[in-house]
Amino acid sequence: MLKGLRNALLLSVMPMAMATGAFANEAALTGATKDAAAKIYFERCAGCHGVLRKGATGKNLEPAATSKLGQQRLEKIIANGTEGGMVNFDDILSKDEIKMMATYIQMPPDSPPEWGLADMKGSWKIIVPVDKRPTKKMNNVNLDNVFSVTLRDSGEVALIDGDTKKIWNIVKTGYAVHISRISYSGRYVYVIGRDGKLDLIDLWMEKPQVVATIKTGLDARSVETSKFKGYEDKYAIAGSYWPPQYVIMDGLTLEPLKIVSTRGNTVDGEYHPEPRVASIVASQIKPEFVVNVKETGLIKLVDYTDIKNLKEVTIESAKFLHDGGWDASKRYFLVAANASNKVAVVDTKEGKLAALVDTKSKPHPGRGANFVHPKFGPVWATSHLGADVITLIGTDPEKHPEFAWKVVEELKNHGSGSLFVKTHPKSSNLWADAPLMPEREAAESVTVYDINNLAKGPEVINVAKMAGLPESKAVKRTVHAEYNEAGDEVWFSLWAGKTEPSAIVILDDKTRKMKAVIKDPKLITPTGKFNVKNTQHDIY
Repeated sequence: MLKGLRNALLLSVMPMAMATGAFANEAALTGATKDAAAKIYFERCAGCHGVLRKGATGKNLEPAATSKLGQQRLEKIIANGTEGGMVNFDDILSKDEIKMMATYIQMPPDSPPEWGLADMKGSWKIIVPVDKRPTKKMNNVNLDNVFSVTLRDSGEVALIDGDTKKIWNIVKTGYAVHISRISYSGRYVYVIGRDGKLDLIDLWMEKPQVVATIKTGLDARSVETSKFKGYEDKYAIAGSYWPPQYVIMDGLTLEPLKIVSTRGNTVDGEYHPEPRVASIVASQIKPEFVVNVKETGLIKLVDYTDIKNLKEVTIESAKFLHDGGWDASKRYFLVAANASNKVAVVDTKEGKLAALVDTKSKPHPGRGANFVHPKFGPVWATSHLGADVITLIGTDPEKHPEFAWKVVEELKNHGSGSLFVKTHPKSSNLWADAPLMPEREAAESVTVYDINNLAKGPEVINVAKMAGLPESKAVKRTVHAEYNEAGDEVWFSLWAGKTEPSAIVILDDKTRKMKAVIKDPKLITPTGKFNVKNTQHDIY
């Protein structure tokens, strides 16, 4: 049983080996069928519900909770989704797979294997040594305007030239790359997959390719690089969902240098066996990484000046930390504790919690969005998985202390189920998606506000209809606004089914009209897009 789960967790993307037809025994799954269910759970469910199914962004799925609902009710929930942010799986999984998963989550969860330093070193490969890499840029591409685009279900990233709108290269990576991060020099792209595979891509090459790779865990989502002056490109850090830990590596080779477990007690004082590393950001004012531990609600300020004698400052916030970003000054870090309906604010200069801000249900900002509100001054915005609002929080305790760390306004979004909100310093627009809404129209649309005239209300734009893709059962979920280098274009992914045509739609930010659409059979389930300059300098 444990071997089967280990194999499922270690698998890269491959066709599912599963039985078809009705199950002879709905009380239990065995053999290849159970392994197939474990693989689907890992790839599709564990991110929100946890490998051990104790819940976080998603509900607890241990047998004591799921058996009360029963087989038929669970099948309906999996098929139809929920307004709390769970996508409908009836256009992703077959009826037999849905039935299988409803059975699987009524069975006790298996405990996956660990993944330590020996495992990491065994997976670590330097494909192109540092001294064999280019000493100057070997291409004519404007690297500042390159986009690293996750192709979720093919286990790849597409590097797209933002100037020409052409695919520059497609690079094989880990499964379901969650994020791309850029070295502070702007040369390297670090991409980490949900299978824990971390790849280092060199943009100076004529055709970018992976120059080093390592498997940092069995389930992962976060990576970052050192940004403080004198430490540019020196270190990389990756956080794992399983095992719950983070690892600090050499930034140019990915050699693992230090592993730190995040297991421990929550802010409520209870031990948790699976406190996953949700997100990591790098300070530009200190030699520190900010590491957010989901289940415990602890925020770690990790000083990387002395790896052998590592120092951490541990800040108590609220449970179920997820994504977040810097305020405009880069002093304060705001992170969603989404299942606690709060945003935690960390003063990284002082090394302490500045505030816990109550919000509507399940804030999910991505990096969030910074802009100057006409009335309240500098604010940071988040959208929500569980509420149809965009929350604005004041971020200027010096010039606007009466608004600092308070919800100053809630704007109407066109639905809940939102994953990302975005603007740009050169833009007057604020964009929000809602890809996890069960209704097709909402999932395929975005909300956009004029920052200078918020009272006017939003415009709702169905982006999917602009792409000219063929009609299909699969919802073409519009997800993840990302600006180009100049801040005058906003790019959206159309995330359709694995076998359905997808696209990237580019809007003129000023006119809000379609400027271009990128369609290619190789764009398989595009999701996150990361512009090199904006990601490199934390511009959002």
